[in-house]
Amino acid sequence: MSSTELPGVRPTAEPSPLVGAVRLADGERMSTTALPGLELAVRVRPPQRTGLPPALFVHGLGGSSQNWSALMERLAGTVDGEAVDLPGFGWSPPPADRDYSVTGLARAVIRHLDAAGRGPVHLLGNSLGGAVSTRVAAVRPDLVRTLTLVSPALPELRVQRSAVPTALLAVPGTAALFGRLTRGFTAEQRTRGVTDLCYGDPSRVTPEGFRAAVEEMERRMALPYFWDAMTRTSRGIVDAYTLGGQHGLWRQAQRVLAPALLVYGGRDQLVSYRMARKAASAFRGSRLLCLPEAGHVAMMEYPEVVAAAFGELLRDTDTGAGDTDRAIEDGRG
Repeated sequence: MSSTELPGVRPTAEPSPLVGAVRLADGERMSTTALPGLELAVRVRPPQRTGLPPALFVHGLGGSSQNWSALMERLAGTVDGEAVDLPGFGWSPPPADRDYSVTGLARAVIRHLDAAGRGPVHLLGNSLGGAVSTRVAAVRPDLVRTLTLVSPALPELRVQRSAVPTALLAVPGTAALFGRLTRGFTAEQRTRGVTDLCYGDPSRVTPEGFRAAVEEMERRMALPYFWDAMTRTSRGIVDAYTLGGQHGLWRQAQRVLAPALLVYGGRDQLVSYRMARKAASAFRGSRLLCLPEAGHVAMMEYPEVVAAAFGELLRDTDTGAGDTDRAIEDGRG
């Protein structure tokens, strides 16, 4: 880890260094959206048949489009799915303007959707991606058919203790300190730490899945801009939490018109489970899926449960029955 201003970080969007190889699930492919000052890598899961509605998946802080592979596979018969690598993450290079704010990332998603002409889409976001997706749905309702949020990073008055290190990345100089403290950590040790933090039950990660995550960690740590992107994005989240008025995320949640599915994990160490009811009240016409055994990435731990709930949302939306509040309690997870 290095300082927040890493040497060698490019001032304009350029292709990511070819460090390692893209890991794709069977049936997936990668494409690129190239726009002025912005290049986005997009993981594509072709639909099982033509005519399926488009969907876009947005990952969280430090993640990538790969976080959605399990869910995208289960939804291939339901939607025409794409998962974007946000600027500076996955295989997307940094944005030319170095804007890693929630608004800047939302703007990148909007630019991609406008350029692709795929809207309105079923928009799904996890953690930071949930905050980004909330902003997209609030400011561009024409682009969003439904909104599904898995542990969305919305402002909390009492941040969980386990989430404090992530927030501290926003403080200038902290990245360098973390670097000195973790210099001797292997990619496997780092991956184990992330897994323990993000999963409700880390034993659900298969050996093959863990090896893939270690490989991805090694690739990310070799990128010259990785910690710069992490630091600036963490700062963007903290800034978004302090915004009030019409730009506040909770205010924007109230402006979302699309039917919403909210997914919260009872063992989430980063987004508090107690925020679930507040979110259900903020998003009009929303439904709530509570998974007591899940952690921060329910779409990776329990993709079959999330897929079933998403399928119900789509069926009700298509039949016009999706405008009533619902709560779904699932004892399995």
